[in-house]
Amino acid sequence: MPKVTKKTLNCRGRLVDLTTPAVMGILNVTPDSFFAGSRLLVENSISTAAVDVAQRMIRDGATFLDIGGYSTRPGAAEVSPTEEADRVLPVIEAILTNFPDALISIDTFRASVAHQAVEAGAAIINDVAGGTLDPAMFETAAALGVPYILMHMRGTPQTMQSLAKYTNVTTEVIDELAVRVATLRSLGQKDIILDPGFGFAKTISQNFDLLNHLETFRLFDEPLLVGISRKATIWKTLAISANKALNGTTVLNTIALTKGASILRVHDVREAVEAIKLTQELTFF
Repeated sequence: MPKVTKKTLNCRGRLVDLTTPAVMGILNVTPDSFFAGSRLLVENSISTAAVDVAQRMIRDGATFLDIGGYSTRPGAAEVSPTEEADRVLPVIEAILTNFPDALISIDTFRASVAHQAVEAGAAIINDVAGGTLDPAMFETAAALGVPYILMHMRGTPQTMQSLAKYTNVTTEVIDELAVRVATLRSLGQKDIILDPGFGFAKTISQNFDLLNHLETFRLFDEPLLVGISRKATIWKTLAISANKALNGTTVLNTIALTKGASILRVHDVREAVEAIKLTQELTFF
């Protein structure tokens, strides 16, 4: 199994070992995320539903829980920073009340929401925009001292698919991430996790190209997160729906693991944990 040089993350004083890849479970506090099975917007009982899902994910082996209050599917509706914070903060607090050791990632591209979430107990910032949509994000992350997931995206969730124009998608994604990594390092950011951004300003064929060359990202010597769970790349290729894309997700997650992924961001934790356990038994990677 390929290994990265950086094998640990400091999550609020707790060292997380990524020698064995980890799983990040997705909890969407939104009414419009692309996979209906991940939505937690249940009238009058959002926090209760989140605690139930968190309990199942932790039991199934999730190391991280990723909580988002702004759907970033292509063409998603705009949500104000106040509404986004109002969605995620009670969920973070409810989960940590019930599971104090849970490691929560806040899925946001807004520095203000990230700051509030970390104050509420979140241990990681997961920025799908990679710092491009909020000029304060990099400085905020560095000042907070938590790991930062730097994802590649162009434009906004509303415009990104019109910007999927590359001569060589892998090379250009790496080049654009390298500039941002250098900026983060200059600000003192210690833990950076890279995410190629499958489905964000990429066509289906570009997503497969990225996956085919995923091992190239090891040149950064940073942990690599892969988030391809139930995405259109899978279900459109197979001519099915997102609800039926679990098997395809497991196939592509397994390929990602063999190419050096350190974290799998998924809707289905148990199946991802099983993929990790099985690939760890292989000796020819």
